[in-house]
Amino acid sequence: MDVEKILSQLVRVGTVTDADPDTRTARVKFRDTGMTSGRLFVLASRPYIPDYEVSQRTEFDAECREPPVGVDAFASHRHMLRVKPWMPKINATVLTLYLPILDADGFILGEIGELGKLKQWTDQ
Repeated sequence: MDVEKILSQLVRVGTVTDADPDTRTARVKFRDTGMTSGRLFVLASRPYIPDYEVSQRTEFDAECREPPVGVDAFASHRHMLRVKPWMPKINATVLTLYLPILDADGFILGEIGELGKLKQWTDQ
C-alpha cells in the first residue's frame, strides 16, 4: 500500500454498527467503502447523563398542592444519577482517526452533527 493511500484513510466518517461501553470500543461502517471496521477505541470525552439506555427516575415524588418556593421545592425530590463518559449510539455518524501505519489502531473522536440533532439527543 502506498503512502498516499494510507494518508487518505487516516481520518474517516462512518456509522456506528456496534458499541461496547464495558471495553469503550465500537465498530463503524465506512461510507466510502461500505466496509465495517474492527473494534475502535472511543476517546474519553464529556460525561453522559443519564446512564446508558436507562431513563432518569425520581425516587420520591413531591406531593405539592401549592407551587413550592426555594429550598422547599426540592425537599422530597431526589434522583439517582450515574455519570459516565459518552459512548456513541448505534447509527450515529462519527469521525474516526487511524494511526499512520499499516493495520494500525483506530479511534472514534466523536459524533458529527448539529447540537440538538445528534443521535444521543434525539433518542431521549
